[in-house]
Amino acid sequence: MSKKRRGGESLPSTPSTATDRSPNREVPTATPTPDPKRWWALAVIALAQLMVILDGTIVNIALPSAQRALGMSDADRQWVITAYTLAFGGLLLLGGRIADLVGRRRTFVIGLAGFAAASALGGAAAGPGMLFAARALQGAFAAVLAPSALSLLTTTFTDSKERARAFGVYGALAGGGSAVGLIVGGLLTEYLNWRWSLYVNVPIALAALLGAPAFLRDRSGRRGGHLDVPGALLGCGGLVALVYGFSEAEPRGWTSPSVLTLLLAGVILLAAFVWWQSRAASPLLPLRIVKDRVRAGSLATMGLATVGMFGVFLFLTYYLQVVLGYPPVRTGLAFVPISAGIVIGATQIAARLLPRAAPRTLMSSGMVLAAAGMVLLSSLTVHAQYVPHVLPALLLLGLGMGLTFMPVYAMATAGVPAQDAGVASAVLNTVQQMGASLGTVLLNTIATGAASRYLHSHLHDPAHGGATLNEGMVHGFSVAYCCSAGVLLLAALVAGLTVRRKTPKRAGNAAPA
Repeated sequence: MSKKRRGGESLPSTPSTATDRSPNREVPTATPTPDPKRWWALAVIALAQLMVILDGTIVNIALPSAQRALGMSDADRQWVITAYTLAFGGLLLLGGRIADLVGRRRTFVIGLAGFAAASALGGAAAGPGMLFAARALQGAFAAVLAPSALSLLTTTFTDSKERARAFGVYGALAGGGSAVGLIVGGLLTEYLNWRWSLYVNVPIALAALLGAPAFLRDRSGRRGGHLDVPGALLGCGGLVALVYGFSEAEPRGWTSPSVLTLLLAGVILLAAFVWWQSRAASPLLPLRIVKDRVRAGSLATMGLATVGMFGVFLFLTYYLQVVLGYPPVRTGLAFVPISAGIVIGATQIAARLLPRAAPRTLMSSGMVLAAAGMVLLSSLTVHAQYVPHVLPALLLLGLGMGLTFMPVYAMATAGVPAQDAGVASAVLNTVQQMGASLGTVLLNTIATGAASRYLHSHLHDPAHGGATLNEGMVHGFSVAYCCSAGVLLLAALVAGLTVRRKTPKRAGNAAPA
């Protein structure tokens, strides 16, 4: 059993002959024998994770072609992105609890098969409504697949060094997959057509489905439990209302009655969700998971990191294509350095340092590096060039995110009882998805407002010779990049103040710093 020291941190568990029957504690057991197929299991899990992350951005570059082909209006085209985000973010907690109750390998397979079928449906879409429905189905199955994948990874790797390497791969995919999605989307759109940005998921899913029965071993969690239906309705409803409200804030305005109603409803529903979770017999989200200071700090760091990061993909895509005139493929390839930086930062630097260094040091350092990259991007002009001006910023962003994501994934899931591994993974994925959604909406609103004000003050100003639309756009992006840098520095501060525990030597035990 664990002893306590001041501050609520746990001392390493010591052997005991007594059996703890508390429902919230695991019975002490011997360290499990490592799974001989664990590295093959990582390959299967990584394939599934890559597919889910890719779909967050792969359709971005393909969207103009899909809009023309299906006759979508400008007002409706956002639903290709929003339908996926709403379903994914709103259903993640429910998907995590289903994984704990039904079995993680089983829900992993169901999520893979459903995601592949939804992708095929979207690729064959004959109209906008069919595409929107397919994207929502993709998000729903991703909400089952993502927490199953992360919880399987958590229970498969127990040795600290191997766990660090595994989370390095996972963190690299989580951070770099979005940029890879832009590259793949550009290639498929330019050389095939937009439908292949959805069809590409089918062979990836089939490969993972073939490997899942052979290589994945599910260390069973809770059996015979009950699904918290009221909690699912309150939690999912609150998250959907918030995401929908944020997505509607840009076209309707923040003071729109419908937007304010949605945001207020989301807050009320989530407050009711927290109240219910403290009283439910089988809660959807056991509050003990988020009450731990280190885990809460890791989750906050992830949320702030994704808020600050996701504006880069949106703004830089427009900057490269509209301002610098890049075609889709060249635009996608321009993001290769950020992907490379994330992979190097996560697998070669963070994975090697995590067993010996304090996780907060890696997280804070990574966020400071990423903030420096944002500051460099804020200095871009309409006459900037890629190599001297954009490339250094992308490398700093990639290295910073790689240093951050890997320890965040490790610390946010460390020490969680086996029966709660799925829902703990779902919380982390939910925070990441909500951060990405909120960051995209807020930063886009900031950029649009700043661009409008700049054009209004300069367009007819003879002293400045007038301002072009591109100059206004770039000014808006610069303001948004400065805001992103501030958010990333806040993430560095949060990590430094809250994540004050060393990496556990074994899953489930955490030694104080």
